[in-house]
Amino acid sequence: MTKRLFLILIVLSLLLSSTLNAQQKLSAQKEPASVKPQPSEKLNPQMQKIVGEISAKHIEATIRKLVRFGTRHSLSETQSETRGIGAARRWIKSEMDRYAKDSGGRLQVAFDSFVQPAGGRIPKPTEIVNVVATLPGKQAESQDRIYVVSGHYDSCVCEQDMLDGTSDAPGANDDASGTAAVMEMARVMSKYEFDATLVFMTVAAEEQGLLGAAHWAEMAKQKNLNIAGMITNDIIGSSHAEDGHVDDKQVRLFAEGIAPTEKLSPELRTQLQTGGENDGATRQLARYIKEVGEKYVKGFKVNIIYRKDRYLRGGDHSPFLDRGFAAVRMTEPNENYAHQHQKVREENGVKYGDLPEFDDFNYIAQVARVNAAALASMALAPAAPAKVEMETVQLENNTTIRWEANQEPDLAGYRIVWRDTTAPFWTNSIFVGNVTRYTIKNMSKDNYLFGVQAVDQDGNLSVAVYPTPFRPQRR
Repeated sequence: MTKRLFLILIVLSLLLSSTLNAQQKLSAQKEPASVKPQPSEKLNPQMQKIVGEISAKHIEATIRKLVRFGTRHSLSETQSETRGIGAARRWIKSEMDRYAKDSGGRLQVAFDSFVQPAGGRIPKPTEIVNVVATLPGKQAESQDRIYVVSGHYDSCVCEQDMLDGTSDAPGANDDASGTAAVMEMARVMSKYEFDATLVFMTVAAEEQGLLGAAHWAEMAKQKNLNIAGMITNDIIGSSHAEDGHVDDKQVRLFAEGIAPTEKLSPELRTQLQTGGENDGATRQLARYIKEVGEKYVKGFKVNIIYRKDRYLRGGDHSPFLDRGFAAVRMTEPNENYAHQHQKVREENGVKYGDLPEFDDFNYIAQVARVNAAALASMALAPAAPAKVEMETVQLENNTTIRWEANQEPDLAGYRIVWRDTTAPFWTNSIFVGNVTRYTIKNMSKDNYLFGVQAVDQDGNLSVAVYPTPFRPQRR
């Protein structure tokens, strides 16, 4: 080896060593080592069983039964045992009652009935009835925390006549699909126990202005119920787009950012000032559903849409959002409007109507599995940490976050998550143990967005919470 070549190799070795050292320092700055081993993040066996027990055949049978009632319009027949919304709601309750019996009585089923005064899409005072099945949590510290999942069982031929309560309105997709998914979740999940409470709702009068959901959400607000998250499933039935292509590997999850209030509350103003416009409770709920759903339903994508709903449209999550609860909507990736709100008919070779033949029951089961995994995970996990705050005591390049201690007896500790300000999902995490304050050194809060999650001893994680600024009182 010549002397010149030897010198070149030495220089290259020094440059490589310098580069590696620089990369290691950068890595140490961005991803600090975990101070304690985090509880296992392996798949939860109970959640695997729940996901595995969701049945496409059961879902199909439920949808076909609902369609056989002819119409489920909110203004339709209520006395018949075979046709109309009255027969449909009594059958739904009888099925839920059967699930309750199979659960050993843990599932509690009831009608939620009220009379809607005349006005808007209700021409005369009309009884509206939701069917609500509640699975109480078993942990004293968690049972007041509630997660709600819903589908609406009413149907209509609204494109022709919003008030038509007599024509056939099969509603196989809109929304027997969501109703069947909720009923299937109730059937399967009521056999298991959870720390927090789950509510499975099939609601009425969605097509008349979200009336059933609004009534229950208002009751929850008046009673100061702790609704920690709500999912509505509406039009989750078809994997076929209008142009015929099949898209059965994803579902749209609509998640609102900052609520469009006339006047910003101090909390929302602070969130905007700190760059957290994408980190409200609903967006955190959506991130959580995506992460857990894709973890347990392999090969299926939860595609978060940063909107409250489809363009200028609404669903049964809206009344919950309006009352300050975190709520999201699941909908199939490509809607076919020839199969929504249409009278059953054929014109120019095109078949119109919301019929079972246009549903993909295996696809609906996949969406139900995503729902079930997310709901089970949230109901098994500790509550999201309270009073999460970012310390702003002085100008510094360290980041210190504090929060209130959880009360669950099986709490293992907390996890801090973070991401770049341009990243949609959490990319980094560190388990910090059972503490209520932690400093990440040499990581500036200017450059990243942070959140805090609670973790139990089985590795179940809460939804993340975005911190608000902590400013000490000056004397």
